Amino acid sequence: MKNNIKALRAVHHLTQDELAEQLNVSRQTIISLEKERYNPSITLAFKLSRVFHCQIEDIFIYEED
Repeated sequence: MKNNIKALRAVHHLTQDELAEQLNVSRQTIISLEKERYNPSITLAFKLSRVFHCQIEDIFIYEED
């Protein structure tokens, strides 16, 4: 799923390590999310929305096939 994680992380001046620590996940998870190789659980999506102070829809771009 396409997402804006890398851009939002930059706006909030967070490194991948810092974001991973805030979300209690590995840096590899952040890398996989940013490269769109991994779709997060709904719980992780909500955590991301809290960190970035926005709606889940502002982070993830849903496209029907």
